[in-house]
Amino acid sequence: MSYVFGVMIAASFLYALIDGSLAALSEGMLNASGEAIELLLSISGMLIMWSGFMRIAKDCGLIEKLSRLFAPLLRRLYPDVAPDSEAFRCISMNISANLLGLGNAATPLGIRAMRELKRRSPGDTATDSMVTFVLMNTASIQLIPTTVAALRKSYGSQQPFDILLCVWITSVAALAAGLLSSGIIRRVKHGSRHTGAGHRAVRIRNLQGRQSV
Repeated sequence: MSYVFGVMIAASFLYALIDGSLAALSEGMLNASGEAIELLLSISGMLIMWSGFMRIAKDCGLIEKLSRLFAPLLRRLYPDVAPDSEAFRCISMNISANLLGLGNAATPLGIRAMRELKRRSPGDTATDSMVTFVLMNTASIQLIPTTVAALRKSYGSQQPFDILLCVWITSVAALAAGLLSSGIIRRVKHGSRHTGAGHRAVRIRNLQGRQSV
């Protein structure tokens, strides 16, 4: 991403130089910087408040309880991860933290879970469990979309949390679509692998039969 942003910035300066609008570019950069600081200050209050609430939920053991609640479902999504392993525990707690909007708590849990999954993988190719875990973090379901509500509040919304139902529906639909497509691709991949192994076994048996003759 650093290369992408670097190319975009260089292209902007090059275009402004050719177009003769360097002054407008400089003014836009200064104005955007000031607006970014104002936005950060305006949403920080709500973010801090909800982060405090969610930290209380974490300290009182709510995340641990949600992790145990989701364990039967996660066993089906991660069949190659032992339920009593550190990787499974980190996955459960990461998903539970994301569900409560605890992004700060979910990030280190997600990194730890990915490291544990990587430790179980002998090669450099991502395993099915690693792909599923990234997918569930990308299309995670949040009961309380704190950041979006804070942004709506900063732009003058009188009811920043009136999007809850839409957020729940769209996030569930996105997660379901992702898991469905992942499951289809996984079955196709494993099916072709088994088919290839079966063809090789048939060729070996045929070769052995010819040699015996």
